[in-house]
Amino acid sequence: MLRYWTAGESHGKALVALVDGFPAGVNVDTAIIDAELRRRQGGYGRGGRQRIETDRVDVLSGVWHGTTIGSPIALQVVNRDYKLETLDDLPRPRPGHGDLTGAVKYLGSIRGVLERASARETTVRVAAGALARQLLSAFGIDVLGYVVELGGVAIAPLAGTLAGTLEEQRARRDESEIYALDPARDAEIKELIDRTGKEGDTLGGVVEVRVEGLPFGLGTHAQWDQKLDGRIAQAVMAVQAIKGVEIGLGFEAARRPGSQVHDPIHYDAAQRDTPNLGFARPTNNAGGLEAGMTNGQPLVVRAAKKPISTLRKPLDSINLQTKQPEAASYERSDVCAVSAASVIVENVVAFEVARALTDKFGHDSLNEMQARYKLFLEMARER
Repeated sequence: MLRYWTAGESHGKALVALVDGFPAGVNVDTAIIDAELRRRQGGYGRGGRQRIETDRVDVLSGVWHGTTIGSPIALQVVNRDYKLETLDDLPRPRPGHGDLTGAVKYLGSIRGVLERASARETTVRVAAGALARQLLSAFGIDVLGYVVELGGVAIAPLAGTLAGTLEEQRARRDESEIYALDPARDAEIKELIDRTGKEGDTLGGVVEVRVEGLPFGLGTHAQWDQKLDGRIAQAVMAVQAIKGVEIGLGFEAARRPGSQVHDPIHYDAAQRDTPNLGFARPTNNAGGLEAGMTNGQPLVVRAAKKPISTLRKPLDSINLQTKQPEAASYERSDVCAVSAASVIVENVVAFEVARALTDKFGHDSLNEMQARYKLFLEMARER
């Protein structure tokens, strides 16, 4: 089974991801991983930490001459801002963080909780996802994430944008400082972020991820913990500050009659040799998943990110020693990290899709996976 774990603290020496079950024979381009790490550090509204760090991945194991060998892969990102041993504890817990809950749970310090709970940990989740994407690309599967709402302002895609290729959408997104599909809206959103920052406040938003080129049958209906929509929801919800996950229409599906929700099934012989086997849908309200399995349509996932909990104009709190009311502690933070969240969610979704791909076609080697994939498509066309 393809899986990974992470280790490290926000101001510790390094962050590490250990990826297990990754197939042999995949050529690893660390420049692709580094590019995703840079995107995670970018986006309008980020704070001073991003000017200190220059995140780059170091592959410590599992690769020989640039190619995976089937053994565990250790990915490391060094923290330039290493100062954990010199930092004091926070006296006053910050609302919205795990400060109070964690200090009580572990009968210890706030520092011991916040350093691991920090979104800095997502650095190596992005690295693991960017590694997984190099496996997906060998099967023609592509992933794209972008911002669709920020600070309550909807940033709808340009008319016809989603009708273009993912590469065309990616080029448009990369023109935007907030990682949206409509760069013309940047000035408006940047002004909102600037105004909010001056007020000592923070902003959240909604991000969307699309995965295209998926075959039928990734995931399964047979057991609750193996359903792909459940796995994706868990992976995305586990990203710091994410408070809601939708697939396809999501909550909107509950507001419509069934005739306006479910996607009709058509057949187009001209698409018989594609991963969707010729089964076409005029709509994709299901978001590419039915009964926990991919249905040959693009996978569409959205995530709601709350505003950053660390406020320069702090909320009420208490001093843990005296139990007297005081303003919450403050540590250097961002005004808005919704753009970064789009990168993180994009890559954790990519990893879950890669995991489902290896569940279906094996994970010993890329060559064997590709042979099984080809055989599956041939058998599916003839069923």
